Amino acid sequence: MKINSNMQALIAQNVLRTNEEKNAASTERLSSGFKINHAKDSPAGMAIGNRMHSQIKSLYKAKDNASNAINVVQTADGALTEVHNMLQRMNELGVKASSGTLTTSDREAIQKEVNALRDEIERVAKDTEYNTQNLLGGEQRMKGYTNDERVKVVEYDAGFPKGVYTVVYNADPEKSKLMTENGTKPVNAKFDYTGDDKMTITLADGSAFSLSYSDKDAFASTEIDLTGIGGMKIQVGTATGQEIQVVVPKMDPKALGIGKEYNAAGELIDHIDMRTQDGARESLDYIKDAIEYVSAARSGLGAYQNRLESTVASLAETTENLEGSYSTLKDVDMAEEMVEYTKLQVLVQAGTSMLSQANEQPQQALQLLQ
Repeated sequence: MKINSNMQALIAQNVLRTNEEKNAASTERLSSGFKINHAKDSPAGMAIGNRMHSQIKSLYKAKDNASNAINVVQTADGALTEVHNMLQRMNELGVKASSGTLTTSDREAIQKEVNALRDEIERVAKDTEYNTQNLLGGEQRMKGYTNDERVKVVEYDAGFPKGVYTVVYNADPEKSKLMTENGTKPVNAKFDYTGDDKMTITLADGSAFSLSYSDKDAFASTEIDLTGIGGMKIQVGTATGQEIQVVVPKMDPKALGIGKEYNAAGELIDHIDMRTQDGARESLDYIKDAIEYVSAARSGLGAYQNRLESTVASLAETTENLEGSYSTLKDVDMAEEMVEYTKLQVLVQAGTSMLSQANEQPQQALQLLQ
């Protein structure tokens, strides 16, 4: 029997301390609901959990971005619905003005309504905004540049490969060429010319860009720089490059082909002039092209909306799965932890009782001294 070193008390004390630390950790897990509260609980789990948590929060914002983009598309499509209606009304007026039963004053009245509709289309293109950003004035179309003022990039598809190109023009579209790599390598492309000094170049995959030109000779040395810049880029992922580019073409009367413009001689040309019967009939072709232009744009917006809605659904599914993985990694099983907590409470109470009894044992040495 020893009194200087009470080994039983030391053993009981060490066991009690260990159980108290475990009990405190269990209490913290039950209080916080987390399995990992400190890096020491699981160093690897903490790192994985923090990275996963950051990704989940980013995905929620990406989903919000896609939802906002749907609102942008709906705003643009709503405005184009009215543009479509106004063009349909102009078409009706054109058909009416084409009839020989109308007088000159009747056609003048029709032209006044046509001009008012055209002015309203101009206003809609100018004033349709989302969060102060213009949608139909050309700010959301792809940007392209040339080194010759006689040639301008009208528009091009977001899917068209960005880069610098050279067009080798020929009166026969079959002999025209699109060159890249400093004008040395031909690209498989189809050329289409229109009567209003415009050219559309289409690749095999369907992506295309359009040029307007005042002089065909300019193509002998003109470089066309398709920058890949333009449209509204929507961040729909957590990393750089995970984006959707929403492109909306310009929708003012000039872009629709129904605006007033000046020719090379400085004379004012109005393609929508219904003050004469022949003028009204010619106007119908321009209005028809404008309707097809708006219809194509609305079709593109509808495709964007469907894609964005699928993106929102995909992001929601991904977020749900990541939340499940994060919960498995970080969240505590309350039932399982309660069982552990109850066990540790019993062990702490038992350890306290054993330490008390071990501390009483040295006092028994006094009986030997009596």
